[in-house]
Amino acid sequence: MSQTSAQTEDAVGLLLGKERRLREYLNSKSDVVVAFSGGVDSSYLAVVASQELGPRALCVMGVSPSVSEYQRKSAIDFADRHGLNLRVVETGEVAKPEYVANNPDRCFHCKSELYSVLGLIPDASESILDGTNADDLKDFRPGRRAASERGVISPLAEIGFSKMEIRELSKRMGLETWDVPASPCLSSRIAHGTAATPQRLQMVETAEGFLRSLGFLEFRVRVHDEIARVEIARNEIERFLDTDTFEEVATRFKEIGFRFVTLDLEGFRSGSMNPDSGKRIFNIKR
Repeated sequence: MSQTSAQTEDAVGLLLGKERRLREYLNSKSDVVVAFSGGVDSSYLAVVASQELGPRALCVMGVSPSVSEYQRKSAIDFADRHGLNLRVVETGEVAKPEYVANNPDRCFHCKSELYSVLGLIPDASESILDGTNADDLKDFRPGRRAASERGVISPLAEIGFSKMEIRELSKRMGLETWDVPASPCLSSRIAHGTAATPQRLQMVETAEGFLRSLGFLEFRVRVHDEIARVEIARNEIERFLDTDTFEEVATRFKEIGFRFVTLDLEGFRSGSMNPDSGKRIFNIKR
């Protein structure tokens, strides 16, 4: 066996070992509630929990104007295909002034509302799990404080799963979510200090839905008051700059309600609205 093959085998062994620890942890519980969004992490956790606990793994998805219809439908379809015990509940964060104010701690108020609603489900388990992974702990995540205050458990982070590892294990399991782009709530597109109103959330959803209808795969429509700042993945920017596409996007976005439409020359990047994002150095690879 070559050194490369041995290293690959060792890496796979470590990866499967983490999944084994996750399954052992889940089996130590009589039942669990999984905070399910339909993203890579929570989908993987929900499927493994359902495999181990069956209907005793209750997967709960919170919906509100901050969750796009596209994301809702994708998550519900995934749950149906994989036989998850899914319950959809309404959350009311958009009615909270602290959330609408859209300060840097907005996510704290959102998660506090979600976990409060999960805690009120009559037949739910006391063990509430979320899909936070080890990489998330390195990022700006105000929602982590809400999870800590509510006693929410993050088994993927505690065992040490990275995002890449979750994608690899999801691929091995045949989960279609293994390569989907991250899709945080619509409010994450709105600049801090600009109110996260239902109207603005709807504008973001409509604008991103339009880009998706044009075939773009990885993008964000960031909102700075009346300005829509479009972030497009590097490998898709050239197509976006096609004259017809450019004019079509500008026209449609102004119909939606934006006064100005701009293209971010740094391209798509997660977390560009985080308070420390301006400190990052952008390197162009040629």
